[in-house]
Amino acid sequence: MRKLLAAIVMTAAMSSAVFAEDTVFADFEGNDYGAWKTSGTAFGDGPAHGTLPNQMTVSGYKGRGLVNSYRGGDNSVGVLTSPEFQIAKPYINFLIGGGGHNDTVMELLVEGKAMRSARGENVNPGGSEVLRPEFWDVSELNGKKAVIRITDRHTGGWGHINVDHIVFSDSPATRFTDCTRAVTVDASKPYLWVPIKNGGEKFRVELFDGSKPIHYFDAELATTADADWQGTLNLAPYAGKNLRITVKKYPEDGTGFAAISMNAAPYSTPQDYRETRRAQFHFQPRHGWNNDPNGLCFFKGEWHLFFQYNPYGRNWGNMHWGHAVSKDLVHWRELDVALYQDESGMMFSGSAAIDRNNTAGFGNNAQVLIYTATGGGSTQCLAYSLDGRNYTKYAGNPVVGNITAGNRDPKIFWHQPSGQWVLVLYINQDGYHTIGIFNSPNLKDWTRTGTIRGDKSGQGNFLYECPDLFELPVDGGPETRWVVFGASGAYAVGTFDGKTFTAEAERLPAYADAVAYYAAQSFSDAPDGRRILVPWMHLEGEASFNQGMGLPQELGLKRTAAGIRLTHTPARELAKLRDGDAVPFENFSGELVEAIVDCRIRDGETVGFKFRGIPVSYDSKTGTLAADSVRVTWPITDGQLKLTVYLDRVGMEIFSADGLNCLPLAKVAPNPANVKIETENAAGMIENRNRAYRLNRIW
Repeated sequence: MRKLLAAIVMTAAMSSAVFAEDTVFADFEGNDYGAWKTSGTAFGDGPAHGTLPNQMTVSGYKGRGLVNSYRGGDNSVGVLTSPEFQIAKPYINFLIGGGGHNDTVMELLVEGKAMRSARGENVNPGGSEVLRPEFWDVSELNGKKAVIRITDRHTGGWGHINVDHIVFSDSPATRFTDCTRAVTVDASKPYLWVPIKNGGEKFRVELFDGSKPIHYFDAELATTADADWQGTLNLAPYAGKNLRITVKKYPEDGTGFAAISMNAAPYSTPQDYRETRRAQFHFQPRHGWNNDPNGLCFFKGEWHLFFQYNPYGRNWGNMHWGHAVSKDLVHWRELDVALYQDESGMMFSGSAAIDRNNTAGFGNNAQVLIYTATGGGSTQCLAYSLDGRNYTKYAGNPVVGNITAGNRDPKIFWHQPSGQWVLVLYINQDGYHTIGIFNSPNLKDWTRTGTIRGDKSGQGNFLYECPDLFELPVDGGPETRWVVFGASGAYAVGTFDGKTFTAEAERLPAYADAVAYYAAQSFSDAPDGRRILVPWMHLEGEASFNQGMGLPQELGLKRTAAGIRLTHTPARELAKLRDGDAVPFENFSGELVEAIVDCRIRDGETVGFKFRGIPVSYDSKTGTLAADSVRVTWPITDGQLKLTVYLDRVGMEIFSADGLNCLPLAKVAPNPANVKIETENAAGMIENRNRAYRLNRIW
């Protein structure tokens, strides 16, 4: 800890001190706790420097350090006790956050008795890791000797406490208060707009129908009139009702709360879909954050793309299921949120399938969604729709209860040979990443029948999160194999009988570089039997949006000298984006690019290209492809280099013609002024058939 004041140094030596002026008693800026004493493991050997591993983002503290008892997670316990001091000012001000439990508490002890106490406010999943101002009026204790004790004895959810900036003062800190107002939902203005200030303090917003809570979320709600954008909530189901909106612990002088408004449509601006860093042929939501694709399925003539979604911020949080549809797998129309977080917690990842035989009783050909709810541990729940627009959560949820502290991301499909539903579920069990296999006749009653084990936790990511399992023909013929993979894309090839997966080869890399893609999922019920994959792609956005999806890819299996391997080929529908015929590279001019590299390279030569200034080269000596700052192994046959390159305003994807190699690059952003394709060392090429298409935007 930083040297505090002479009074505190005297406290450590003399066990008491008298403060003659307002002072900072503890700011927790150092590498240790100084004269404070610790026991247990929760507080570690010194202050935390912000957010700890696996913790939600912590904010609201001052400087770089704070007390944070999340060391080792919510199950750790401990006590942190200050040196003794003499109360000489009427107020003790501090910042506090974390769990609102009786045993995650900060106390003022006088003669060993707790005279004052304070705790965080969070006890439920989806809470916020914000430290907020609080104070104790200690005027009646003037002259008494005291200590401050910070205790964490809670081992469940939100079992930690955060404290910072303890100050002895002549005046109290400005507390935040709960702000409330009523709104009447007009059917002609069903959308609630919430002013967001990026990087601002998070506040819990709650909506009530009478005394019944109907929705909650955490948002960086603007406290002044300078909001960056507006989050949107559809309240159409409550048309005609009088609802109550409450913002917890909001500054009393804040003006952003008053700016929450009802509007006829979701928030939009003239710049939407045309922003400088907006992808023009990759899907990105209009506003907010997205990550994992969810519930991919073809239903009633449309491709349905659901996705992990935060409508109220450009960073992870408030997990809903966003929703978009497409008639052609290329042009997407974003719809209202399909699944809102509720009393069961946030809506984590999952999948969808069409119940053609009405096994669940939701209706003929119902579209059934299955998702992980985070409340009360991780449980698996159902929702369904008959029209692809309105979704009803099953009253009997959950259909699979909590198994371990880490089980999530259910994928369902109908297994025709055994006449039953199959569910594959990520389960962190016995120290390993595993995929549990479950069977059901009706999507509601599940029995576990098998396990696929991946890497040991902490030693690898094979089969970590977001599993998928499906069957594909080998080389397009009658022979088939099953493929299983997790979020990293590393996969196994083998056989599956409805209960047991037997691997023939595993831990096979899906992409040449796995940094840009994550948590890919394949579509169910595709009309032509194809297996189409969409990955989450880390496309950085702007003020009101962030992240996106990779291009849709058709999957296949190809027999190679090394064995049967998975192939990724750009979906044929992408050809609809082409604006005119292909032209040689030297004649190309355009912002959005589909480039076909088709040439033979002379032995020992390196050839290169600059796609709107982004370098891509192939070294025939080492058999490696370099793109931007990434270099990967990229085998070719007989010197034939055949690539398909897609370049957007942000993001680039490179596919080999045989589908065995795929290189995604998310951080690429070409100079808007550069619309050319250049070739380097053209003399190193033979039979140059390189050409490129200018592409249209999808918005």
